[in-house]
Amino acid sequence: MNSDFIVAVHALVYLNHKADIVSSEALAKNICTNAARVRKVMAPLKRAGFVTTREGNVGGYRFAGDASAVDLHMVADALNIRFVQSGWHSGDMDMKCLVASGMAGIMDDIFLDLDERCRERLAQISIADIDARIFGSDGVAPFDGRPASSGAEG
Repeated sequence: MNSDFIVAVHALVYLNHKADIVSSEALAKNICTNAARVRKVMAPLKRAGFVTTREGNVGGYRFAGDASAVDLHMVADALNIRFVQSGWHSGDMDMKCLVASGMAGIMDDIFLDLDERCRERLAQISIADIDARIFGSDGVAPFDGRPASSGAEG
């Protein structure tokens, strides 16, 4: 996984909260990244229908749709994100040892299963859920309901 998912979720929650058009520069400032990166991450979110855009001097992005209907699994799919994966495999498929020749495939299966379980959990968390955690009466709280900090600004 790369940090594009974090940028995307942050942007969608911020856009939903603002309920107005926000420039890539203003989004970048709130996310603490640069505007070019924001535009790169927002392009697939626009294609998925999560945001609309307006060009020009007063242009930018606006959250589209119902925040309770957009879950984090959908965001990950729009960005083509895998959460659990490995760029390296042990062993060698051409070796006679069954452990060495079979381990890469076994580990890939395990990683795919873990990734799917992660996505199942993300499907249970909507943009509206995150907004409620941030701006709820108890301040920022973990998903188990215990307050983590208080005071919210946005």
